[in-house]
Parts: sequence; C-alpha cells; structure tokens
Amino acid sequence: MTSIPRKLWEHPDPQSTRMADFQRQLEKATNQKFRTFHDMHEYSIQNRSAFWEFCWNYFQLIHEGTYKQVVDESARMDSLPEWFTGVRLNFAENLLFSSGQTKAGKEDEKIAVSEVREGAAHEVVHLTWGELRRRTGALVQAMKANGVVRGDRIALCASNSIDTLLVFLASTALGAIFSSSSTDMGVKGILDRLLQIKPRWLFMDDSAIYNGKTIDLRPKIRDIVQGMTSVSEFQGVVSQSRFASPADVSDIPRTQTWSSYLSKAGGSEKLEFERVAFRDPFLIVYSSGTTGQPKCIVHSVGGVLLNSSKEGNLHSELGADSVALQYTTTGWIMYMSAVQTLLFGARVVLYDGSPFLPDITALVTLAGQEKVTHFGISPRWMHELQQAKIRPREIADLSSLRVVTSTGMVLRDALFEWFYDEGFPARARLNNISGGTDLAASFATSNPLSPIYVGGCAGGSLGIPVGVFDSTIEGGDGTKGIPVPEGEPGELVATAAFPTMPTMFWGDRDGKKYFDAYFSRFDNVWTHGDFVSIHPITKQILFHGRADGVLNPSGVRFGSAEIYRVIEGGFSSEIADSICVGQRRPTDTDERVMLFLLMKPGTLFTPDLVARVKNAIRRELSARHVPMWVFETPEIPTTVNGKKVETPLKKIVSGQVVKPSGTLLNPGSLEFYYRFAEVEKLRENKL
Repeated sequence: MTSIPRKLWEHPDPQSTRMADFQRQLEKATNQKFRTFHDMHEYSIQNRSAFWEFCWNYFQLIHEGTYKQVVDESARMDSLPEWFTGVRLNFAENLLFSSGQTKAGKEDEKIAVSEVREGAAHEVVHLTWGELRRRTGALVQAMKANGVVRGDRIALCASNSIDTLLVFLASTALGAIFSSSSTDMGVKGILDRLLQIKPRWLFMDDSAIYNGKTIDLRPKIRDIVQGMTSVSEFQGVVSQSRFASPADVSDIPRTQTWSSYLSKAGGSEKLEFERVAFRDPFLIVYSSGTTGQPKCIVHSVGGVLLNSSKEGNLHSELGADSVALQYTTTGWIMYMSAVQTLLFGARVVLYDGSPFLPDITALVTLAGQEKVTHFGISPRWMHELQQAKIRPREIADLSSLRVVTSTGMVLRDALFEWFYDEGFPARARLNNISGGTDLAASFATSNPLSPIYVGGCAGGSLGIPVGVFDSTIEGGDGTKGIPVPEGEPGELVATAAFPTMPTMFWGDRDGKKYFDAYFSRFDNVWTHGDFVSIHPITKQILFHGRADGVLNPSGVRFGSAEIYRVIEGGFSSEIADSICVGQRRPTDTDERVMLFLLMKPGTLFTPDLVARVKNAIRRELSARHVPMWVFETPEIPTTVNGKKVETPLKKIVSGQVVKPSGTLLNPGSLEFYYRFAEVEKLRENKL
C-alpha cells in the first residue's frame, strides 16, 4: 500500500487565492467542475487550445493583431507548431507597462528595482518605475544610434545589476535578441557562445567581485575582442562600470565606456517598442552540456510572456505588492525568472556576489531587511544553513515571506522537514520547482491549492503536458514510448506541444541538433533527461536525479540523488561533497557504481569512513545501492552554475576520452578521473 508523505503546509484560505479565482472563471467558461488542482491540470493538458486561449484572455498582455487559431493540435509535436499566429507584442513593453502597474502619476515613484552588492553591508540602490523607464529609453536611443535593429543579437557578460537589466530591457524593446553569460566563465566558454550567435555588441563589466575579491576583467575583455576578429557583425564591447569610477579601457581595441556609448543618443530618453510576432525570438540561452559546444536555445517572445504570466500570477502569486529576490548569476535561466517579476508590478531585488558574505546569514538578513515576499535559493544553500545550525526565522524578520522557491538540484527530504521544523516561518510555501533552460518554464512546481508534502514537487505546471515513460527502452528513430504506472520511476517526457518550446537552436539550419536533443529517443515526444516518478495519491513529481545519472547495477535502477541524500544527511561534518556514477566499459558484463568523496578540510578519508558510508547506504536504501568502489577526490567537476556533471565522469571511468565544454567551472578537474578506467589497478584506501 502506498504511504502518504508527511504534510508540511497548506494554504489557510485557498479560495482567496488567484489560482482559485482562475479556477472559478475557467469552470464557468467550460461548464465543468474541477474537484482538485490536479483535475484542473489534467483539463489543461487535454484541452490545450481552449486552456491557453483562456489564459490569453485572462492575463491581457499588451499586444496588437488577432489570431485565427491558438495552435494546430493535430500537428506533430516535433514539427514545432506555431501558437497565436497573427499576434504581435514586445517583451520589454509588457515588463514596463503591464497591467500589474499604473502607467502614470505617483505609481511612477514606486520602487521597481533594488540592487545590492556583496560586501556592501546591504547598502541598496533603488530605482523607481519612472527612473527605470527613462534610463531604458536612453539606452534604447543609444542602441538605435549605434546601429541596433530588430533581430540583432546583443550579448552581455556581466553581474546581476541595474545596468544589466537596462541592457536586457533596451535590447528586447528594439526587437533585438538578448543573450547573457556570467563573468566567472572563462574566455573559451564565453567565445563558444559568442562565435555561434555573432552579436552586434557585447556589454561587459569592467570588474567583478566575488567572495571578497575584486577581479579586473579588462584582460578578459581584451582576449574576447581578439577572439571575435573573424565576426563581421561584431561592432565591439561596451564596458559597464561595476564601481563608482569606470576602469580605463582606452587601450583595449573596439571597446568604449557606457557613457561614450550613451552619448550617441544626444540626451534623448524616448522609450520605443518594436512589436514582433508571437513566435519571434527575444532570448538565447545555453545548454549546460558538459562536452562540446553549448547549444544555443532560442525562446519566443509570446511563449515566455504567456507562460510567465501563468506561472508567476497563479502558481507563485506574484503581484504589485510583491518583493522578489532570486539568487542567480546572469548566465542561468533563473536570471530571466528573476527580472520577469516586473511583469506583475513587483519590486525585484538584484543581488551580486557570494551568498555567504559577510557571513552565511547574508541573504537571510537581506530578505528580512527588504521585506522580501518571494525568495529564490538552492538546496545547496539550505544545506549549508542547516549544517551551520542557522535558523533563518530566528535571526531576521521574515514576516513578509510568502513563497521560497528552490531549484537547481534535487531537494532531499530532510531539507523539506528542516525548512518547516527549524528554518523558515510555517506560513511560507516551499516551492520546489524543476524545468529549466530548455523550456524557460517549469514542468513541476507548487500551487496555492495543493498541500506541500515531504519530497519532490507538489505537482505539474498548468498547460505543460508531463508523462513518465519506461526508461529501460533504448529508444531511437520511430520508437514508441511506453508510460509507466504512477509510483514507478522512469523518464520525464512532455507528450504534446506547449507554448515555451524553443523555436530553434541558433545556427542549427536543418534542425537536426534540436531533434536529436529532444525527439530522438521516443517518437514525437520530448524527452527531458530527468529520472522521476509520480506519487499515485498526492500527485507529487519526485525527482531521483538526471536520467543520464541513473545507476543500473545488476538491473536495479536508481538515481544518484538517492546516494547524495544519504551522504548529505549523515556525513556532512566530514564530507564536503560527493559524486556518484556508473562504470560500464566495453568489456564489462554489468555496471558497477563508483562513489567519489570530497573531504572537508581537516578530515581524513579512511577505511573506517568508507565502511560507515557503505553501511549507511545499505541501511537507508538497500544492499544493491551500495557502491562497489569508494574513492577520495580532490575536486568535484561542476558547471559555472554549481551543478555536478556526472555524464563526462561516467564516460571517462568507462574508458572514453571527453572534450570538456566551456560551461564547466573547473574543466581541469576531469583529468583526475581518467585513472579509474583501470580501477582494478587501484586501491580505494590508497588514493
């Protein structure tokens, strides 16, 4: 009999929520009655045209033109059917003048954006709606004077700052296509992106600050300019001043200061918007692939605006009284999630730097100081607070907090319980989400109508068709996927088209890279790459790890996240991090599990530790989960966004040679693992 996990939260008055209002109006329009949120979700994915048309009318985006049909539901998903053909709209216009704001009068004096920098003792720079619009208008005119037209790519390599937000708004206002990277990426990683998309301009910070260190970025600017010499479209770099005094960039070729660039506008602050087709591109983001060049994923104006309206307004309950703080770099899709809260008239707090300076309580203190209502963090951040025995609700006034969103990796069960038992106010909703860069949306998220139980995500995102297919099927051209019963783990798939599917990969002229990325496994079904199950009673979507990280010794399939939960839950005082992969070389008849442990400073890797780790895994999971090999490692390979990268390791220990991509934060760390392809020659207690 399936057990129900511990219930941690439910809304005290669910019928007062916007989701409930939406449900009532949808029921009236469809003459149906939805007993639960999950019933409404099922309607939304079985009646996609009717559901998304209702959303279109409900959210009232600024637009012109009309559509003849919402989408052709009979079209194959892998044909990338168009949505709302005939509608024209602009991303920046909707962020700056949406129904979440009043367009004139005293509302112009309300704060729209707040910027905070690491180490500044939470000194905050505020920008009102009026100032944000005027400064965006000035940059729009400067871009026009510097030759920017619709369809141009505008790239950015900068911090999470007001200037960065202005570049995003001005670019999309003109119908240009925005793309961003974080300054901690190496020159090769940045050029791997820029050489594919061929931007007209690159806006780049002249300095960076992280973990108490100030870094001069001018040598990196010089190397990037040199690397772009073959790109005829590239006009140069605009240097953004990270501090009060701009750095001298006069000796760097094809580089000018922000003030010099703005001077071309002649002082004009006229705000103009180029409305484009619903399907037209406005954003390029990048796969976190860890080998080869990153894929340049192109997202559409209308798809992201409409889905963001639905997720932000209904699932997250963002509004004009909200204050949103999302910890993120500019190189992650969560940057888009952060700034698009402007769509609802919310104030967005931009934070740049380490979340642990001046100490581990930095973000908690800031959330209390700024009366944050919507707080976005990662499981790793919560883990560090838990280990340090920090109880956020005891050190800051978090009475304004309504929703805390967690994403980026699997959130272990113990952190769900810590969140409510010790960490945060009981009234706050822990919104564990999963989706990502590929779809600029969530496959799984919470909602105010459903309770929060321990584990996974509370349910699906309205209108996004999710299924779980048998992951033991090898797949290939024309292979039909087979759904598994609820409760059984398998491959996360999307079974029908949805508005935020990427329109293309930039430079993928025949669409082969796109097809191979999502549709090559199962016929006419999007395969996402997560190993999941759906709870048959609560309908939670439980994430067991990445599908390429699934471990399969002797036919027993489980996710690496299950191993990580044991390590983090029982050995956090000794082990800083871990990574677990399967090894199956051409000569192996079965897969064997390898676990690598990164020890904390001052602690030793010993046979006793190995025995205790194996016993804990056996006790908490099963004997079949116990790794055959446990080794110490000097470094865990991660992406620049802090995600562990298992796929290259799995290939390396299985005897392959991989070429690391520019998205790896520490590509040199892979060299250590090549020796394990001949693991029999090694002894785990000697490494």
